[in-house]
Amino acid sequence: MIRDWIVKQLMLGEFSSYGDVCRKSVLVGLKVSLVAYLLNLSLHGLLYFSGLMPYEKMGDALFLATVLTPPIAFTISVAAYIAVGFAIHDLGVSRDELEWLSRTDMLSGLANRRAFLTAFETTEGEKTMVVFDIDRFKTVNDSHGHSAGDKVIGEVANMLSTVFGDRSLCARLGGEEFAVFSGEVPFGEFAALSELARMRIAGLQIEVDDSVVQVTVSAGIARCSENETFSQTFSRADKLLYRAKTSGRNRVMFCFGPGSPTETVFQAKSA
Repeated sequence: MIRDWIVKQLMLGEFSSYGDVCRKSVLVGLKVSLVAYLLNLSLHGLLYFSGLMPYEKMGDALFLATVLTPPIAFTISVAAYIAVGFAIHDLGVSRDELEWLSRTDMLSGLANRRAFLTAFETTEGEKTMVVFDIDRFKTVNDSHGHSAGDKVIGEVANMLSTVFGDRSLCARLGGEEFAVFSGEVPFGEFAALSELARMRIAGLQIEVDDSVVQVTVSAGIARCSENETFSQTFSRADKLLYRAKTSGRNRVMFCFGPGSPTETVFQAKSA
């Protein structure tokens, strides 16, 4: 039982900050000092009753044990705990940063394709997905340079995040293609948000050097039933996106059904 208690007191967990490490190190130092002091007293008692005490008086031995043992044990334990605790904290921060980097598209700041797919597949129940594509994006790169294209991607990403909010996950799938899905937002509201995003993106005035760039997006929305996979839902959304592109761009196309030939398709576009 004593052994288990000692191990429990010395166990190192996760630390939220360096201050957290220092606070815990003080508590551990006090506990270690107490244990060391009690052990010291016990050993002195054993030596005394065995006739092996190197001091003439027991009081002298207890005085030295009291003066020396707690400070030494406290200092050593705190220093060791802080050294190990700082290392654990730094490893935890590095792990969190690596995990964030592995799930984030660095250009847009949105989730990347892998994170989006994982989140979609682990979200239970019905979901809705929309796939956006920036219209004539190659023209932006050819006319204004790739730095302008990067800025356009960043502005579009910010607008998607602003419009859809925390109840949806926005991602950049690659190039000028984005996707958003939600298992919380009702289909009608999600479709309205998609159209709102399209309108607001069309109204963006993106300053690039001495000029202003304006872009539009086309989108396709598909509803996902409980039994559908990511690939099936994405395929239907992508087909609707293609129809939006071939129908004139700068519009959102969506459907209610699971992808059957008889499903009803609706279209929203700017005036």
